[in-house]
Amino acid sequence: MSGTQPTVTLSGGGADDARTVVRALEGTFGAPDERPGDGNATVHTATFAGETDGSAADGGGEGAGRLSAPVTVTVQGSPEAVRRASETLARVFTARDDGAASGDQEQERELHLMP
Repeated sequence: MSGTQPTVTLSGGGADDARTVVRALEGTFGAPDERPGDGNATVHTATFAGETDGSAADGGGEGAGRLSAPVTVTVQGSPEAVRRASETLARVFTARDDGAASGDQEQERELHLMP
């Protein structure tokens, strides 16, 4: 299951936008450990514990909602988890891929999501 545990860091927009992005990923990865709160945070983080039973994996994010402002999302995890998260977000939102960095066992990718 460690290969399916991406961590997403979201900046830009507000807490509602962060929750919208997290909801978009729930169909692929299941519920995160914690959803973004209402506070005045400028950066939100969510770690997903696993994946769904597969029934929503290809349709993840449908009906997630719209963004009110641009959001920068950094996805960290195994290359497979980062790929799946990136594909889900690109399917649901207008996304610009701002590049990736690979480590020994993990990858990091930054996406810029537009409303």
